[in-house]
Amino acid sequence: MITLAITSQKGGVGKTTVAINLAHAFARSGRRTLLVDSDPQGSVGLSLTRQSRHLTGFYDLLTDPSLRAESIIVPTRLETLSLVASGHSSAYELGGGAMGAHLHRVRSFLKETEELGFDICIIDTAAGLFGATADILSSSTGVLVPQQAEPLGVRSVPKMLEALARMRVVNPSLQVLGVVMTMVQQHLAESLEAAEALRTILPPEMVMRAVIPRDDLFIKASAKGLPVGVMDEGAGALAVFDGLRAELEGKINFQ
Repeated sequence: MITLAITSQKGGVGKTTVAINLAHAFARSGRRTLLVDSDPQGSVGLSLTRQSRHLTGFYDLLTDPSLRAESIIVPTRLETLSLVASGHSSAYELGGGAMGAHLHRVRSFLKETEELGFDICIIDTAAGLFGATADILSSSTGVLVPQQAEPLGVRSVPKMLEALARMRVVNPSLQVLGVVMTMVQQHLAESLEAAEALRTILPPEMVMRAVIPRDDLFIKASAKGLPVGVMDEGAGALAVFDGLRAELEGKINFQ
């Protein structure tokens, strides 16, 4: 099983949007996909089901050794896509803490999900490279970094990638797949310039060709509890995330 962490240093960059819609794209392609909400805010669950606060989930499993992965996996209307909510215990302090505090439980969870036959597990992480997020990165196959197309954020990306590269001391198998630009506004020069600036400061292979636009359709999809690709007007967004999926498949060694 491929484990793909969606990670950023700060919130509000489109992590959850990327995680949900990328998971949907992989599931549509026929791969058995598990989408895990490890953000204590529970953004994935709230986007896809209003009942997510009542579901036993990821943080419950970290703190309760008796729980098994199979008991917290929730099927969706798409047969190849399943969800794990953040859970009742998803308080901010559980998202933080010392690196390694939950490493064994994270790895056990991923081993169990692999045994259940999933092809890929996509994890929406809390912002920052500490606590549970660090333990997830220490157990992942690859990491993708969403970055909002705005000048100040773009300048911090190289340091973020350097920090992720250092994670390979703990997890030599971790592949830093690159940065995907999000919330790109085609009509705003500053947004386009920020996206172009990132391509000038990073190696070409570290910036995904696919870009995620700022679009009201993402808000409408979230309000309906749906991936944007299943919306009536979602064909364009569906194509964007299919393109991102294809790029990632070209970088990751699926067996």
